[in-house]
Amino acid sequence: MSEYAKGLAGVVANESALSRVEGLEGTLSYLGYEINDLVENSSFGEVCYLLLKGQLPNADELKVFSTKIRNSRELPSQVIDFLRNAPKDANVMDILRTGVSMLGIYDENSQIGEPDHEALYEAAVSIIAKMPVIVATYHRLRNGQEVLPNRPDLSGAGNFLYLINGEEPSAAATRTLDIAYIIHADHGMNASTFSARVTCGTLSDIYSAITSAVGTLKGPLHGGANEGVIQMLEEIGSEDKVDAYVEDCLATKKKIMGIGHRVYRVLDPRAPHLQKMAMKLTEELGEPKWINMSNRIAELMLERKGLNANVDFYSATVYYSMGIPTDLFTPIFAIARAAGWTAQVLEQLQDNRLYRPLTKYVGPTEIRPVPPISER
Repeated sequence: MSEYAKGLAGVVANESALSRVEGLEGTLSYLGYEINDLVENSSFGEVCYLLLKGQLPNADELKVFSTKIRNSRELPSQVIDFLRNAPKDANVMDILRTGVSMLGIYDENSQIGEPDHEALYEAAVSIIAKMPVIVATYHRLRNGQEVLPNRPDLSGAGNFLYLINGEEPSAAATRTLDIAYIIHADHGMNASTFSARVTCGTLSDIYSAITSAVGTLKGPLHGGANEGVIQMLEEIGSEDKVDAYVEDCLATKKKIMGIGHRVYRVLDPRAPHLQKMAMKLTEELGEPKWINMSNRIAELMLERKGLNANVDFYSATVYYSMGIPTDLFTPIFAIARAAGWTAQVLEQLQDNRLYRPLTKYVGPTEIRPVPPISER
């Protein structure tokens, strides 16, 4: 049997040209473009195009692609009916997972079979366009608010903020969320991407693959960590209690959310962008408590354990400072990662192979007779 690696740690399962994660160096790039350069010089729409098409768009290509995305935002009426009738206290990730699955029912080109890459591309665009609308529509309905029409004049980030708040967002807020989308768009063979590739690798459909990914991202050890960060900060309550809280966690071996990363052994390259945005938002809002608490926790954990803050640590503070409800944090992660998930599905199906790892058996080694039930 091959060498056993629990959780497939360190096992290379496939090839990908989409994103390069260098854990020891603390770098991230998409198709050769470094994340810092993309943040400074591109939009999320450009990054979506890059991941799906393999190259950055020129102005004309971006215009056509952006129009295509904006024209694909409308939800089937049956999905809206589901959102209207769903429990108002449901986990939003459960709503998103079910909503994405429903989209596949109403897309006649959703089945993969022998891959039709043009149909897959169309479905990928539809998923990227509709996922934020599912989240925003449910958010309004659960609060007893009217469903707002999409704004074709707004970007994906701008339209999402408009739909949840009912007000046209500022350019600063829109750009902040757009940057958050960019840095969350793809990240190698993470758990949710792996589940998407495993699902589509069976030649299931792209909607099933993304449904698998959303369900995987929901977990607190993956996308759900950013909600845990805010819950932790609220539990601490004030800046003067941070040191004692951290010391207690270290003494009791309680996990501090948003600290450390499965791959990065140095600072997560995405974290500084979110930290910078969090500090800027704090200055504008005049409420420094959350970022000060976050910075102190990060400082203590680096000092005491040699662990750095990850992308979830500061994204939570950014979203919270923008007034976004805590239970929308992980869905926002999913909205951004849809670009990477769909691109990974398209890439998987270009040279598909069914995933079938082995299991290390640790049960009884001797064959045991089955006694009659009366003798057990």
